[in-house]
Amino acid sequence: MTNHMDQMDIEHTQSVDMMLNMGPQHPSTHGVFRMLLRIDGEVVVDAEPHIGYLHRGSEKLCEGEQYHQVVTLFDRLDYISNFNNEWVFCRAVEKLMGVEVPQRAEYIRVILAELNRIASHLLFLGTFGLDAGAMTPVMFAFRARERIQGFFEAVSGARMMHNYFHIGGVKEDVPHNFNDLLSSLLLDLRKDVEECDRLLSFNEVFVARTKGVGEIDLETALDYGWTGPSLRACGLEYDVRKAEPYSIYNLFEFEVPVARDGDCWDRYYVRVLEMYESLSIIEQAFSGIPDGPVMALGRRLIRPPKGDVYVRAENPRGEIGVYLVSDGTDKPYRVKVRPPSFCSLSALRHLVRDTYIADAVVILGSLDIVLGEVDR
Repeated sequence: MTNHMDQMDIEHTQSVDMMLNMGPQHPSTHGVFRMLLRIDGEVVVDAEPHIGYLHRGSEKLCEGEQYHQVVTLFDRLDYISNFNNEWVFCRAVEKLMGVEVPQRAEYIRVILAELNRIASHLLFLGTFGLDAGAMTPVMFAFRARERIQGFFEAVSGARMMHNYFHIGGVKEDVPHNFNDLLSSLLLDLRKDVEECDRLLSFNEVFVARTKGVGEIDLETALDYGWTGPSLRACGLEYDVRKAEPYSIYNLFEFEVPVARDGDCWDRYYVRVLEMYESLSIIEQAFSGIPDGPVMALGRRLIRPPKGDVYVRAENPRGEIGVYLVSDGTDKPYRVKVRPPSFCSLSALRHLVRDTYIADAVVILGSLDIVLGEVDR
């Protein structure tokens, strides 16, 4: 009888793995993304990411649109980085056509793209705070981001989905009060970034939730195709704006922030430091913006010569690339996007194994993915 009871106790104490669906839901999975977790108590034994819920076939849709219409599709890939995405497609067509963009348009593009980087990182800061259980930072971050969105609306006419960068320049010149608006914005924005930094970055609970969590070494990150802030958090000083300067970035002085441990806190703080660098770039561009035209092509129908081209850029999530094939008509033959979020997400299974369930949410948040760009 005693032996039988001992056997029952052993059976009841043996662990049994359970399957747990996490997502798709906001905010914890940052959009329509689902993780199927195999858990042993509170520990994640394995994870299977599921994507595709937001798939709209953007790359295929490009083949049915005229070149100037494709810009609107790039607006909707990474809808937190509209200007950055518009820019990389326009640059691909401009390179294929050999178009030289007016200097004033280049300065406007840089200012708007760097403001977009800050707006994106502010959204990340706030939502990452939520992932770690902090409610207040998102309110401060959204207040700051709202200032930028209001400025974008004044310049382009839209808070998001701007369709402002056109092939050959920008849609129209900036409004007459652009200088006053930008001066006021920069003054407030630097205070906002510093406030958000002080509020969250070294909070002892936040550091405890993120430091040493979701670590990845540089070699593994490179194997997964990581770029951008997540890769720089592993110690590699690589930024497309420095490694292969495009537009007028070679005219500005700025640093490339790096960290060394490749954990969630490093991925967070690299983005915070990038906001300061973006502010510096904007201030330099603002002080040197020239007069002149903002468009090189006018309104003529765009027909690039036959050929193919690959162009890359540094968007807030990393390196975004566009491979464009032209058959000589007014519509692309093929458009293929190299997306940073998709590559970052490919390492999620590696990152969440042997962590706690609560840490899985933090790890996912630290990658700063946008599902519109992942699914395409």
